[in-house]
Amino acid sequence: MSAIRVGRRTIRLAVALAAAAVGVGSYVPAGAAPDAVPAGHRGGPIAVWEASLEGAHGVSPDVTVRQIARVSVAASALRVRVGNPFGTVPLVLREAWLGRTFAPGTARLAAGTNHRLTFGGLRQISIPAGQSRISDPVPLSVPANGDVAISMYAPGAPISDHTFPPFADDPPATYVNTGGNTAAQVSAASFPMAPVIPAVSSTATGYHPGQTMWADLVLADRAEARGTLVTLGDSITDGFNAVGPPGQRWTDVLAARLGELPASRRLAVANAGISGNTVSVQPNPYDPTGQCCGPPAPQRLARDVLDVPGVRTVFLLEGTNDIGGGANAPPAPANQVIAAMTDIAHRVHARGLRIVGATVLPMCMEPGGPREQARQTVNAWLRTTHTFDAVVDFDAVLRDPADPTVMIADLRADCYHPNAAGDALLGSAIPLTVLFP
Repeated sequence: MSAIRVGRRTIRLAVALAAAAVGVGSYVPAGAAPDAVPAGHRGGPIAVWEASLEGAHGVSPDVTVRQIARVSVAASALRVRVGNPFGTVPLVLREAWLGRTFAPGTARLAAGTNHRLTFGGLRQISIPAGQSRISDPVPLSVPANGDVAISMYAPGAPISDHTFPPFADDPPATYVNTGGNTAAQVSAASFPMAPVIPAVSSTATGYHPGQTMWADLVLADRAEARGTLVTLGDSITDGFNAVGPPGQRWTDVLAARLGELPASRRLAVANAGISGNTVSVQPNPYDPTGQCCGPPAPQRLARDVLDVPGVRTVFLLEGTNDIGGGANAPPAPANQVIAAMTDIAHRVHARGLRIVGATVLPMCMEPGGPREQARQTVNAWLRTTHTFDAVVDFDAVLRDPADPTVMIADLRADCYHPNAAGDALLGSAIPLTVLFP
């Protein structure tokens, strides 16, 4: 049994592995996309996909990037947010287009779906360092779990990107062309599938599973959802090592469950996970440059959460990297983690939004050691605090009854990360009721 704390009540939830076998909906061919959204949100854009940018990584050569995003709900009148959060000079976006892919795993676009993006009516824009711009809407519809392609040409621009853990065939992903401006191209002729570039920041020609550049949100003026759930987290939310059947992040499993609700109750899911991220403001444990893992959660809260159009609820799963520490930063004490979580919750509530927390998963720490004691202290606070609107006990879902300092062997990929089966269980363990007022 796992405990889910809601306000001053505690609900007991029986979690079964069979319930975890929830997949994202099957892909709907581009031609089957609806021309209009029949229900849900209409008026003012909401986010239907997110890939939080993590750091600055060089300058773009004379290439076009075609970024693939999979939206979580059916939507139309789409927009894109393009950002330059980590650049020191303006990002000059010379041309950008948005279309639907012909099929999953391809850079080819469905005929008649590629539309030029404009920003306040302008085809070319300059985005100052530290800022972002949202495009005008384009007359494009996409089904739930459908893929859209954002094609951008910005030679000489500073690159703000994100390298997600790679899933061989599933977005997010980016194709880098053979050179020049081919953003308007419908075919995949200039966007080769090979070579496959590992999940590192790169501008080499080929297919980049997991990498995104500049575009961090896909928005919809009309969507089959009442608003957006933003999941703020680290590599566990990012999906690191959630490979093998079913090969989905816990956020994907949750999105599939939300998709079964009526559109008037449904939330789109925007994933703001960044591998290596910390919940407290400190040097990053893994990277002295500060560019691998995004700013600490309090510093990126505005851009990645509070400023996301349509956000109604926030789900916070962080603390592992703070408590674990690394070569570049010592393990954080429990009070530092608790203070950071409290600050985030207060800022979310100040915006009139709902926030749900989750306990920190087992980390293979020495029983009785300072890091395990810190994790237990943070989790004890989470289970009893009224700082959050609800708390989901992820620790209770995955910990080994014989050794609560580790996850169940069949559900873990390594000491810090669940495998795909563990992620599926987490995504199924969240009572949907805690996500709504």
